[in-house]
Amino acid sequence: MSKEKTVRKQSADRLCPVAGKCGGCQWINKSYEQQLAVKAARVRKLMAPYCRTESIVAMEDPTHYRNKVHAVFGEDRRHNIISGIYEEKSHRIVPVDRCLIENEKADQIILSIRELLRSFKIRPYNEDTGYGLLRHVLIRTGYSTGQIMVVLVLRSPIMPSKNNFVKALLKLHPEITTIVVNVNDRQTSMVLGGREQIIYGKGYIEDLLCGKRFRISPKSFYQVNPVQTRKLYEKAMEYAGLTGKEVVLDAYCGTGTIGMIASDHAGKVLGVELNEDAVRDARSNAKENGISNIDFYCNDAGKFMLNMVQEGHKADVLFMDPPRSGSDEPFLSAVCRIKPKKVVYISCNPETLVRDLKYLTSHGYEVKRAGAVDMFPFTEHVECVIMMQYCGKEKKK
Repeated sequence: MSKEKTVRKQSADRLCPVAGKCGGCQWINKSYEQQLAVKAARVRKLMAPYCRTESIVAMEDPTHYRNKVHAVFGEDRRHNIISGIYEEKSHRIVPVDRCLIENEKADQIILSIRELLRSFKIRPYNEDTGYGLLRHVLIRTGYSTGQIMVVLVLRSPIMPSKNNFVKALLKLHPEITTIVVNVNDRQTSMVLGGREQIIYGKGYIEDLLCGKRFRISPKSFYQVNPVQTRKLYEKAMEYAGLTGKEVVLDAYCGTGTIGMIASDHAGKVLGVELNEDAVRDARSNAKENGISNIDFYCNDAGKFMLNMVQEGHKADVLFMDPPRSGSDEPFLSAVCRIKPKKVVYISCNPETLVRDLKYLTSHGYEVKRAGAVDMFPFTEHVECVIMMQYCGKEKKK
């Protein structure tokens, strides 16, 4: 090993003793300034054919930002209970006590649960034998409210001494506001199963973001970095330039976060989402915030837009925040049919963003603004937001 690599490894080990096995913080050997420079250059290169990019939005403190923390439980060779994460590209558990990017209180609660398992003689689940009870622990925290949810993912709904276990955990961490048992009895890589039982509190937590209150249940999608999410959505609203009269369409709306924030500056907001649970949460969130100019629909966003066109309706501004895989051609084709004046595209994958831009810019759109927000420090991931306007100059095929 070269001298430079040895120094880098020692530096990484000081920050995190399991960095080499975990794989979560791919860039733990880079200074934060280096990370930002590489991400900014990547986005700048990809966006060069379309427009100049604005300066990347950095974090003031790039550590312990994840408000959603997941730990898998198991045993080592000596049958000691361990908790942590799966080693990269394997199902071997890397024991983790403290993580550079995870909420510190969440890490402390996970350690307490690990100790309580020993006291209550509860065994973690063994994938090979099928024996044991506790599979995972999921902790979700409200950045602004301080509320904390603990989700115990069990193989069976029957938990011995459940009430006493809850009392013992609350004695150690009275800041916990709700505890939920989730039952996952399938041989699957999915963390959460389909059945849930609330054993303490309301079964959800709430958080404040951009002046709105959001309900977060165990399965709700909610951005994991609340500090940077606020900056991301503020940039998206700036790009949209709403005047209070527009009809806004929030595609891939999830629990309604972007649409609800836009509702203060729009005439009417329509949120579309295929996941029924997310739509239910979105409607509850809108009601909780007293928002009357927003409606949510459980539908495929592309089909929804085509129906709008057929019925003679229009959308002035489209917000889209697709998954890492980006949008598909039927969706993009529907965008070009309804022709919103502006499209604000939020992307967690610059490569698929550029692929989708190629389609949209060949059908009459021009990219006017583009920026990046560092949502995931110490990783290679970066979030982008761009604004397109419809100019009607379709390129010949």
